[in-house]
Amino acid sequence: MSAAQTQKEASEAGWSLETLGLSQKELVLAEALQMEYDALSRLKQDKSGTGTKTAPSQTGSTPTGEGQLRPLSRSESSLNQPGVSQSPPPIPARTLPPHGGFVKESMLILEIPEPAMVQDLSGSGLGDSHGSGSGFLSKGLSSFPDDVPPAIPPRNPIIPSSGSENPALPPRGSAPPRDVNLFTPDLDLPKVMSTELNDDNFNDSLSTLSGSRPRGRRVNGDQSGKPVARSKTLPPQVPPRTHISIPKSNRNQRRVSADPVSLGSRMNGFGYELFQVSEERDEEVAAFCHMLDVLRSAYPSSDRSRNAGLVWSPSVGQEELHQGLGVSVKVTIISELFREPLTFTCDGSSTVDLLIYQTLCYSQEDLDHLDVDQYLLKVIGHDEFFNNSQTLASVEFVHQCLKFDWDVRLVLVKRSEINTELSRTEEDDDSTSSMNHCILLQERPIKQTVTREALTLLLDTFHNEAECFLLSEVELSLHVERLVQSVKALCSSLAAVETPDVTSALSQLPACPCRLQPKVLKDASVLAVRENREKVVEKLTAAILDLVELYCSTFNANFHTTPQSHCHTAPVQEAGLVTSVLSFNVYAAHRIPITWATSYEGFFLSCSLTHGGVELCAPQHTSKQSVSKYLFHLVVWDQRVCFPVQINQLPRESQLTVTLFASALPPPGGAEDKGKQRRSMEALGWVTMPLFNFRHVLTCGRKLLGLWPSTPGRSGNARTSSPNFSQPDSVIVQVDFPTSSFEIFFSTPPPADFCPQYVFSRLDSISQIQLQDVLHKKSFFWLTVDDKRLLWEKKAFCQEESAALPLVLASAPCWQWACLPEIYALLRQWACLGHLDALGLLHASFPDQELRRTAVQWMDSISDPELLDFLPQLVQALKYECYLDSSLVRFLLRRAIGDIRVSHSLFWLLKDNLQDSQFSARYQHLLAALLCCAGRGLRDQFDRQCWLVSILTKLAHRVRDAPLSSRQSVLRDGLDEMKQFFSVNSSCRLPLNPALLVKGINIQSCSFFNSNAVPLKLSFQNLDPLGDNVNVIFKSGDDLRQDMLTLQMIRIMNKIWIHEGLDMRMVLFKCFSTGRGRGMVEMIPHADTLRRIQVEHGVTGSFKDRPLADWLLKHNPTDDQYDKAVENFIFSCAGCCVATYILGICDRHNDNIMLKTSGHMFHIDFGKFLGHAQMFGNIKRDRAPFVFTSDMAYVINGGDKPSSRFHDFVDLCCEAYNVIRKHTHLFLNLLGLMLSCGIPELSDLEDLKYVYCALRPHESEADATMYFTRLIESSLGSVATKLNFFIHNLAQMKFTCSEERESLSFAPRVHTMKTDGLIRNLFICRHVRTSTKTYAFVVKVERESQQEVQLVQRTFEEFQELHSKLRLMFPSSTLPSFPSRFVIGRSRGEAMADRRKDELNGYVWHLIHADPEVTQCDLVYTFFHPLPRDERPGATSSKPAELSWAPAAGAELGEVKLSICYKNDKLFIMVMHIRGLQPLQDGTDPDPYVKLYLLPDPQKTSKRKTKAARRTRNPTYNEMLVYERIPGGDLQQRLIHLRVVADGAFWENTLLAETFIPLNNLLPGQHWVDWHPLGAAPSDSAH
Repeated sequence: MSAAQTQKEASEAGWSLETLGLSQKELVLAEALQMEYDALSRLKQDKSGTGTKTAPSQTGSTPTGEGQLRPLSRSESSLNQPGVSQSPPPIPARTLPPHGGFVKESMLILEIPEPAMVQDLSGSGLGDSHGSGSGFLSKGLSSFPDDVPPAIPPRNPIIPSSGSENPALPPRGSAPPRDVNLFTPDLDLPKVMSTELNDDNFNDSLSTLSGSRPRGRRVNGDQSGKPVARSKTLPPQVPPRTHISIPKSNRNQRRVSADPVSLGSRMNGFGYELFQVSEERDEEVAAFCHMLDVLRSAYPSSDRSRNAGLVWSPSVGQEELHQGLGVSVKVTIISELFREPLTFTCDGSSTVDLLIYQTLCYSQEDLDHLDVDQYLLKVIGHDEFFNNSQTLASVEFVHQCLKFDWDVRLVLVKRSEINTELSRTEEDDDSTSSMNHCILLQERPIKQTVTREALTLLLDTFHNEAECFLLSEVELSLHVERLVQSVKALCSSLAAVETPDVTSALSQLPACPCRLQPKVLKDASVLAVRENREKVVEKLTAAILDLVELYCSTFNANFHTTPQSHCHTAPVQEAGLVTSVLSFNVYAAHRIPITWATSYEGFFLSCSLTHGGVELCAPQHTSKQSVSKYLFHLVVWDQRVCFPVQINQLPRESQLTVTLFASALPPPGGAEDKGKQRRSMEALGWVTMPLFNFRHVLTCGRKLLGLWPSTPGRSGNARTSSPNFSQPDSVIVQVDFPTSSFEIFFSTPPPADFCPQYVFSRLDSISQIQLQDVLHKKSFFWLTVDDKRLLWEKKAFCQEESAALPLVLASAPCWQWACLPEIYALLRQWACLGHLDALGLLHASFPDQELRRTAVQWMDSISDPELLDFLPQLVQALKYECYLDSSLVRFLLRRAIGDIRVSHSLFWLLKDNLQDSQFSARYQHLLAALLCCAGRGLRDQFDRQCWLVSILTKLAHRVRDAPLSSRQSVLRDGLDEMKQFFSVNSSCRLPLNPALLVKGINIQSCSFFNSNAVPLKLSFQNLDPLGDNVNVIFKSGDDLRQDMLTLQMIRIMNKIWIHEGLDMRMVLFKCFSTGRGRGMVEMIPHADTLRRIQVEHGVTGSFKDRPLADWLLKHNPTDDQYDKAVENFIFSCAGCCVATYILGICDRHNDNIMLKTSGHMFHIDFGKFLGHAQMFGNIKRDRAPFVFTSDMAYVINGGDKPSSRFHDFVDLCCEAYNVIRKHTHLFLNLLGLMLSCGIPELSDLEDLKYVYCALRPHESEADATMYFTRLIESSLGSVATKLNFFIHNLAQMKFTCSEERESLSFAPRVHTMKTDGLIRNLFICRHVRTSTKTYAFVVKVERESQQEVQLVQRTFEEFQELHSKLRLMFPSSTLPSFPSRFVIGRSRGEAMADRRKDELNGYVWHLIHADPEVTQCDLVYTFFHPLPRDERPGATSSKPAELSWAPAAGAELGEVKLSICYKNDKLFIMVMHIRGLQPLQDGTDPDPYVKLYLLPDPQKTSKRKTKAARRTRNPTYNEMLVYERIPGGDLQQRLIHLRVVADGAFWENTLLAETFIPLNNLLPGQHWVDWHPLGAAPSDSAH
């Protein structure tokens, strides 16, 4: 078959040559050489009458059964058939699996552009061994051939039993070979049945299951050896992944090479075999799988406390629990046991089981045999359940209902009737731990390793050419060319690597066109002697076989060249005792792109040793070399690199980083420019590898390291320690480490016996100040060299402050073996950190395993609901682990096994991180481990969610690409596929929340948003018939990881506030990224954007003060409702101001700020944060510190003048700000752990420093209060915010849809003629004066269906709004003319009101007699529908202006609020607020400021004063006035004289009030905060 035919059939079958590791050119070359050799053989047969000696057929009479492999023949053309290719045909549409058949894990958990390979030898029906089509994969997947390498390749050969008839094949009737990834111990190993598994007993359990396996390096196989003492922190030993017991006498191996021949027939050096291996070649993955066996055995499916299969309702923290204990909770319970719902009013301390018992008392007669545990309470609309042992006050859902005044609605269900499909089963327990859950689901676009078939074909070609070369007497140069071509094809398939052995062997051949460098044999006559040719071929064959084995060990192929025999355990030497320096040899950089050869010169390598990102010594550089052309382009150094560091000085987690540099070739130009260009060095690639492997043994031998491309710009501080083999063209550096007869092993030393500890107060005062200044930095990111030296010297004095441990450990001078006892002693003696502080020890700067193990132990006290708050950081911290198995991995898997919410969130976080190319391999293993621990039920649920997300992603792309006019139709057509999804799957849990269980989609309620990404608004049908539809937003095209992180920070802030007794009434919603550029966002009901609220008052509504207050009044018509809404607004607005400022949230326009009808304000769409402002040209769009506008202040003040309610708002903001400042280190730790997550706006320390500067941890609370007060004033006075809103209003006008129903700003809902009755007549009978000194007009409304006449009050502005919106609705209809708004003179006089009454009467008469489409429209009937304010005489829509905040009783001249403190001979007086000042004589508001005198003051030097506030009787100052050198003994005789003065023109100031405050009761260090009454001033006081 020709190469063209092969390629054609490959494309038809859906596979490609690349999956075989061959290019089209290489295949053509191999086929041509094969055909010529066959022709030469036939010619020799014709001449000599004898055939070429070949091996006899090995198939014999043995049938080719499932799971067996027959040997491959050179002449077989089946190697080029699709049946033996690595790539399956395209995946057809998903179908239901066959009933009762084995279903393999779905491919949708990890989507792939090209299906990945799978190997299954278990005989489970997944596929047969020859690709005959008898086996099937689930959901329509075709079977795969047996010889496909698995994701985690095997290592040891499969050895048949001694009764095999053919030594090259398994015996007849033998059991099918096991899955190469499955672990089968020698004996039935004991299970670990403890309910709690921690690191202290985990390694003991591993030892129990591992038995007496050797710890030394295995040279050729597995054999018992002398064990080495190990620390508890060491990873588990490497168990065999598939151990098959065989008699010792049988050493035969299964042969899978193509047409093998004996040594005699092939001459010397031609024997080779490719043995399939049956064990994990990657020992670290093998040990990891063994760890999973132990972990899963500790949590059997029979333990219902950890395997209920239910989603439990999350609980709250202790502080929030205590706050809810005394609250009355109204609970409504529905059940099939009774007809009507039952309503209880319970105390928060009531337990759930007591509530169940009281409910059953209404339906059960026999209470003696009542078992409450057989029942559970389920949340209506959510598939989540209350734990019977919980109190109502401990349930987060109950607190959510209390916050928004929702009813707590529950359903009583029997446990036996609950679906527990998510629970693990005994079948899950019996299954062995495997990475196979990821094999079908590869998402990374990685070129697969060369297959055994392809390599066999190339090896046969090489042997044929070598034999022709040996037998040739003439045309030697032609045979040399063909031999070199076959070697080049082999090396090309083996990662295009040419080892020095290959180069040396080829150098003994004469020059040929395909290889001119390096030195070649110039005297070709030497090869005329056959013995010399045999030596060359023997050397070349050995070099190629060594290259094959190097390739197999590097790329984890499922075959190798030599059989595994018994090994001996290498002796071990402690690393701490080895004094030799670290050195290695750098040979070359392979696979150099041809573009580099023409664009760069002077290639050299920079080698550096690091530990936790800190260099251990100066980098070492190789010489500069140019690109050479051997078989391929490569840069050869062949140079020894020697570090001035002894091995005993290396920390255990030391990493070697190799960076490739080159000089860019200058463009053609002048000599001066050329010189400048030559001096610039450019980093082209890098690779990092650990010096000690996961068994803590120093690396040795030859290594191939794939370089990661160097990306310019900022990058996170985490670098993978894995080479880059995910890109098929990555440059590979060959490094040769020294080998020896013993292993250099790094054991964990014990802690030192003594560690000093002293009281901080024993330090001298100067050292105390210096140390405090360093500790106030709160994070080790900004420690200087002097800071670190001071901290380490004074570490014994820092132990009183437990949170200082990360700072102290970051200052440790070294982490070598000899220094660890002192560090571990300090770690053991330090007070146990809280789980929040322990997060700081999981950063990349702390790679030490013992330290990280201790940090994880300290975190073990965290509850599962609280763990969810910090899970994104912990998943990122997995990047900083040196090895695959770690204490953190075990901790997360343990928690995921016991809680579905943790498992659900961990799944999506791991899946999202698969997109990180550097760490994708690690996260794939961890995701496979999670799927292995989760059980089949949860895996199926994950599969459904991934399928759902993939459908929505395609739909979102189609809607976004469609024209604006046809998007809605495209959306509805695309949602039909969702119906097919739910016809296959009866239900699906949403990625947002595993408790959201839906059964379909409501197409009519789905729409889209007019933004750049065109998010979809989706309405899912709730599986719970009592629940409402589930509304979510699906985004594709926006990176939601930044939104996730921002919402997480706000959620943590809210919990901190609540813990401090400060409920800011924040609106929290869920957002989850389901892959790069896509995700789901929860929709908050009963909320609208500020833009839509403001444009109800016109496009210039953003410049007006009343829109928010009017909107709240519209939805809260009663006084109590409105007051409650304003209170919610004040608290939530304060929380938003603080949170958005700390996080630097930018791009704040009125479409991403929302307001609930209950008054709660919240922000959405966090595309810009940490101060990365949206730019308008060179101008920042976000000019104010945060969004706080005059319409928000209007709601708070109850009008356009400041009130004492504004004081409460400012105090609330400052208190919330200071509370968060106390936890500066927590937020720096959380954001610091996310530096490497790939979010562009959080990528280096400068981004992190923004939060540090915003929190100002070095300042006092008083200074911070003053600072934030100035921020409030700056934001309120910013015109840029309103202008930004206005510009956004104009930009959004083009998206306004004519189909949107017009609404009135003052009407809470729409009314129609059908609901209210036909209006017969309208008449304005009179006008009334309102509290705002304007007039409202009383309209008499007569209807046909009603006998009584209705009276409604409407202002002239409301009539004008009706007219303007009627013009928009009916542009072609004839509308009556509207009276002019502009008048000459006073527009508020009674005469003007009379005139407007007559004009409006004419307007409404013509309006009621206009066309029916106008007269009977919903807008007219809504306008004349009675509102709650119409029922109160004289009431209008001016509710906010009626709110007045009078001064406290008995303080007619007002009050002043001061904060007074005395310490260190200084008196600090903060003037905070004044309320209730009197107006000036002309009735205007004053410009007050405060003067202070400290009496007695004979020298007249104690005068202090504040700045003047403008036009207010309720000013806010928050200014600090300080008096120094005040002796403590004099304080009792001192008196504060405070005067409030109105700033007047031309220095004519007016004294408004004054007071005297004695200080005789003030104690040193005490903060005295109180209101003080202001008294009358003397009549002649004017200053």
